[in-house]
Amino acid sequence: MTQLMRRTTLVLTLASAFAAPRLAAQLPAPMSDMLRRLFASREFAPERFGPARWIDGGAAYTTVEPSADLRGGSDIVRYETATGARTVYVTARQLVPAGGAAPLDIDDYTWSADGAQLLVFTNSRRVWRQNTRGDYWVLDRRSGALRRLGGRDAPPSSLMYAKFAPAGDRVGYVRQGDLYVERLADGRITRLTDDADSLHVSGMTDWVYEEEFDLRDGFRWSPDGTRIAYWHFDMTGVRTFLLINNTDSLYPFVIPIQYPKAGTANSAVTVGVVSADGGATTWLQVPDDPRENYLPRMEWAGPREIALQRMNRRQNLDRVMLADAATGAVRTVLAERDSAWLDVVDDLRWLGGGKEFTWVSERDGWRHVYRVGRDGKAARLVTPGAFDVTDLAAVDEPGGWLYFIASPDNATQRYLYRTRLDGRATPERLSPADRPGTHGYEISPDARWAFHTYSTFDTPSMTDLVRLPSHASVRTLAANEALRAAVTPLTGRKTEFFKVALADGATLDGWMIRPRVFDSTKTYPLLMYVYGEPAGQTVLDQWFGSPGVWFRTLADQGYVVASVDNRGTPAPKGRAWRKVVYGAIAVLSSGEQADAVRALTRSRRYLDSTRVAIWGWSGGGSSTLQALFRYPEVYQVGMSVAPVPDERLYDTIYQERYMGLPQENAAGYQESSAITHAEGLRGRLLVVHGSGDDNVHYQGTQRLLNRLIALGKPVDFMEYPNRSHCICEEQGTRLHLYSLLTRYLLEHLPAGPRP
Repeated sequence: MTQLMRRTTLVLTLASAFAAPRLAAQLPAPMSDMLRRLFASREFAPERFGPARWIDGGAAYTTVEPSADLRGGSDIVRYETATGARTVYVTARQLVPAGGAAPLDIDDYTWSADGAQLLVFTNSRRVWRQNTRGDYWVLDRRSGALRRLGGRDAPPSSLMYAKFAPAGDRVGYVRQGDLYVERLADGRITRLTDDADSLHVSGMTDWVYEEEFDLRDGFRWSPDGTRIAYWHFDMTGVRTFLLINNTDSLYPFVIPIQYPKAGTANSAVTVGVVSADGGATTWLQVPDDPRENYLPRMEWAGPREIALQRMNRRQNLDRVMLADAATGAVRTVLAERDSAWLDVVDDLRWLGGGKEFTWVSERDGWRHVYRVGRDGKAARLVTPGAFDVTDLAAVDEPGGWLYFIASPDNATQRYLYRTRLDGRATPERLSPADRPGTHGYEISPDARWAFHTYSTFDTPSMTDLVRLPSHASVRTLAANEALRAAVTPLTGRKTEFFKVALADGATLDGWMIRPRVFDSTKTYPLLMYVYGEPAGQTVLDQWFGSPGVWFRTLADQGYVVASVDNRGTPAPKGRAWRKVVYGAIAVLSSGEQADAVRALTRSRRYLDSTRVAIWGWSGGGSSTLQALFRYPEVYQVGMSVAPVPDERLYDTIYQERYMGLPQENAAGYQESSAITHAEGLRGRLLVVHGSGDDNVHYQGTQRLLNRLIALGKPVDFMEYPNRSHCICEEQGTRLHLYSLLTRYLLEHLPAGPRP
């Protein structure tokens, strides 16, 4: 015992030598109150419209509204698009199960093609990012019968991705990794696959496909409803990562995840076709090693063929293949190549009765829409010009129009355009010229109407129904008046959008928030918000939600808050802008972030170059580490949330897309990893991570801490037990996190101007 006490005393003494000064015990009362309002109440929660569904080709739509008849319930309401005539389509009372007292809580819903059947998703549970597992009920609007799918032996919240067959007579779904079809007339259930276990699933995806290809629902009904095409994942050989839960039981337990880290084995992914009545699967004869290639997209291309996207592991070759559903024979009709990487194309739509399809490519240096023949031999440019298409919004083939989102003159904003499908017209902007900012659209099937959502960095979003192509507003669907009133006192000083010119001629976009009470003759500390990686922009002229209000609250304490998008972020500035970072994603980006700070503090005398902090989350957490380690002369304080300190620890699809394979680019991985440069740390560093993060593993932060300890570098650290990458689970977590960040900033980079 004495020896143990001596050891303990030694450890505590050493720990004290490197411990940070005690953080301020309490935040200033106004700041503490504001944080509670932001992160522990619904005062700043937005009003939402929907979920809404276009029906009758766009002549009407349905949405979910609180029931006036049954407290706590929701009705599904039908609106005539042109007139606004309102009809309660499904009452909350119709959604009360037999023997129950409360109606179903509608997490989501789908109509059958004829509108006679309603599929309700309820009692949902989160699976990694989203609530994709739950209960499904079908309401027959003609008879009023309400029935839960899955059969009597289906456990609660065990069904996934249920959807109607085209005729509306059956529903397909996934249960515990296998595919099923249930006939609605009599409840007969047919099991289509039977090999599911912890390493084999059908009709759903593995962790990395869900995270990086945004692919979850893994099966597709054929147009005639006779067959189902589905993905099958064989995770044998994918290494298991173990999350350790230390708090939810007397003894810790582990949560295993098949997680392929960069350079390691992937799942073998195949696609099969099976009769909806059951029977043997016909496997598509896709060539090459299924572990060294990806199948990120698959859809039916008519009643007899299936269209696939087949990407190689380096993700610089994307082949469009057509497969015969009966024989499994496959042929390549298009091969898209890039010297860096390619993004999966989500905008493949069939034209001319299946003779052509739309395709998005950067082959001329800009992201454009093309029309490609079914044989792949002819490709016609539809959206010519020196600009990027960010999204294909709709195709109106009868009218001859293609609708798309772009912003040729300002990469921080988004607008709706249309052009002729033959590519022979100058694109026409439909979003109003007098409303700069970000416009989003959900266009009706007939392309005559759209749910339109608009916001700016200083103005919360509002949603209205607009008529196309005039863009005339027909009615407001979500005004967000309460939120606008709540934020008005905080947005008195308009956010400044600016540009930073670098020495090599590149121009970076940025935004800046200054205190409402501001004296330009004094100097202020600067807080930079960063992401910096190819997966996202921070400099967008759109409403930022509660974090954006937090930025304003910090500014009013006496900070200038700013953000800059370096090259390599997905701004609509052309292929070269986005892909210049290939193979070394952190090197150029961290340098440009530091150059931007230098340029700002030189050109704006009110910014104090000796008081600069930086913070970010995920890729932004990594960028924060890069900033402090590589440029300690620029930054004095950093707050890194859920970072990837070592690029080799992240998953195959994301990391190899931008860095290549570690076996072929070992030096690039080494140089791009923040942990390699940890000896450069001189300022104050706070690292925050959730120990239950299945995405960016806590393992990386632990390795970083070990490295900093070995170097004798002081570091402040906060673990959130069992929280995932969002650090959002359990009561009080978000409030605690943002309170921590606020206290740390106030303690180590005091707010307020100096003479």
